[in-house]
Amino acid sequence: MPELDIQVSVEDAGWPDEAILEAAAARILGAAARYLAETEGQPFPAHPVEVSLLFTGDEDVQEINAEWRGQDKPTNVLSFPAMPIQPSDMPGPMLGDIVVARETVEREAVALEKTFDEHLTHLLVHGFLHLFGYDHMTAEEAEEMEGLETRILAGLGLSDPYEGQVPV
Repeated sequence: MPELDIQVSVEDAGWPDEAILEAAAARILGAAARYLAETEGQPFPAHPVEVSLLFTGDEDVQEINAEWRGQDKPTNVLSFPAMPIQPSDMPGPMLGDIVVARETVEREAVALEKTFDEHLTHLLVHGFLHLFGYDHMTAEEAEEMEGLETRILAGLGLSDPYEGQVPV
């Protein structure tokens, strides 16, 4: 069974309490890791793999997005793998960082007619898959990644977030 060491930092007052976010992250990322290991054959080391989560706001995410991706705007989630891996590669002891912008998650949840928690769950799974080398730059990659997200979310009792959409 894959083990995760999840480090949580909260840098925006609008987020739920850190203990609530830690429990949610353990449940969500744990389910995603189990799915990858049991269904997709993703190898995991015998030791826990560290994942760092930063829950912050649009302003901080905009700065990070501008610096690291050259896009001077906020976005919902950013993922930074500790080292580049491809799906099915063995991760190192540090998987990487996931950064989430609260205001963007709130706006998108309303627009998508989802609860905040449902949308956050989707984005954490999405960011986690990026750390394993999954991407959505081509239609083929998007189909694979979105399929994984949908199946992982179904295991968490959530509906298909891409229903009715064409992969991009």
